[in-house]
Amino acid sequence: MDERLGNDLARRDRRLPAASSTLGRASPGRPNVSSTTPTSRGTPVSSSRLRLAPHELWRGIRSTARSDVFGGALLLAATIAAVVLANSPAAPWYEAVRDFTFGIPALHLELSVGAWAADGLLAIFFFVVGLELKEEFVAGRLRDPRRAALPIAAAIGGVVVPALFFLIVNASSGAEVLRGWAIPTATDIAFAVAVIAVVGRFLPPALRVFLLTLAIVDDLIAITIIATFYTESISLPLLVLALLPLAGFAFAVQRGVRAWWILLPLAIAVWVCVHAAGVHATVAGVLLGFVVPVLPTERARVAVGEDDDGTRYDGFAAHFADRWGVVATLFAVPVFAFFAAGVSIGGIDGLLSALRDPITIGIVAGLVVGKPIGILVTTFLLSRIPALRLDASLRWPDLAGMSFLAGIGFTVSLLVGELAYGSSSVADEHVKIGVLLGSFLAAVIGGAVLAVRNSRARAALDPAGRQPDADGPQPPRHP
Repeated sequence: MDERLGNDLARRDRRLPAASSTLGRASPGRPNVSSTTPTSRGTPVSSSRLRLAPHELWRGIRSTARSDVFGGALLLAATIAAVVLANSPAAPWYEAVRDFTFGIPALHLELSVGAWAADGLLAIFFFVVGLELKEEFVAGRLRDPRRAALPIAAAIGGVVVPALFFLIVNASSGAEVLRGWAIPTATDIAFAVAVIAVVGRFLPPALRVFLLTLAIVDDLIAITIIATFYTESISLPLLVLALLPLAGFAFAVQRGVRAWWILLPLAIAVWVCVHAAGVHATVAGVLLGFVVPVLPTERARVAVGEDDDGTRYDGFAAHFADRWGVVATLFAVPVFAFFAAGVSIGGIDGLLSALRDPITIGIVAGLVVGKPIGILVTTFLLSRIPALRLDASLRWPDLAGMSFLAGIGFTVSLLVGELAYGSSSVADEHVKIGVLLGSFLAAVIGGAVLAVRNSRARAALDPAGRQPDADGPQPPRHP
């Protein structure tokens, strides 16, 4: 999931107005709201013609923070730090910080630091997820059903089959253990896309698009699972009460309000009501993201630059995703990983004990075997339908490597483990070992397959980045 983190290229591909050439001209049912006809995607505007808006200067800095490799590296560093501390003489300090409780009891907000990270900081991550999901449905890859059908179906297969693997392995373990069926169903977009960025420079761009679409749908499924299966009891009055600040937030952003002192209190009020209602508070982040407008309007738009034809605008969804995506990448997700991934292995005996636990085995099997089987089989079966053909540049070995990368569960898998078994329980400790081991194996296998494919693709290119034996113009080398 939370990806979306470090997803600058994907957002740039669909960012408005560049993602939609219709914004510069009137269309049925939508007035012309832009003062200029946007430049078509892929057509550069020379620096002599482009005058940057003040906040545009920060985008170079933010693009580094959102880059696939940087986001994945930061997440990996937080994970390694947590595991090292939890198995070192500093373990008591780490556990004391993680379990320190503070908050407002009257609002059901007296939580440990680890719970604040899971319920509070991850709401920021899911807010960005909600923004990007809405962008995809309104103006991105999910807008075209035929184009999105295969990765959507692959995402569903990649959820169902790992869950079946977990259930089969733990069939005789009792109902309490079976609560963890959803742990191996998630894909961590930050890690998965980071691996492709490192090893797949010469792979077809369509492969990354396929993975991003799959991971976005996977996020939507994960959100639905959390809200449906891991909510013990719901207080309907408080849930209805949450609609009031949510409506206020929606009204404000639709009217073009960006002032933090208006939007932030409304967002916090939504989060508090949803949390108190018994629904996992990350759902509040998704709901807030869904009400932000994607298409720039006369009121809700942000100037991103000027050229000779006039001003170019982004919608609020892209603007907020830019701003809050950095917070999620640099702070929210790494802090959650730091407090969620700290598992006390207990030496060789503890590790062997965990590896014999059906919970751990089911998670590893689901991530490393179930994910690729579910994705590949679903894609193969549906690609037999003429209307749902794969992109011509994709090959099955590429998809095989990508499907293993989708088995990097991590962020959402750890969150579901806590919801299923409780934080710091023995089962939750084994969940962490299973998720870390399964994600590591999936990353290594998928990265190795794609590295081989990448080296072959590179060997087929001449120094100019073109196929040497092909006739006619060739596409440039994939950056």
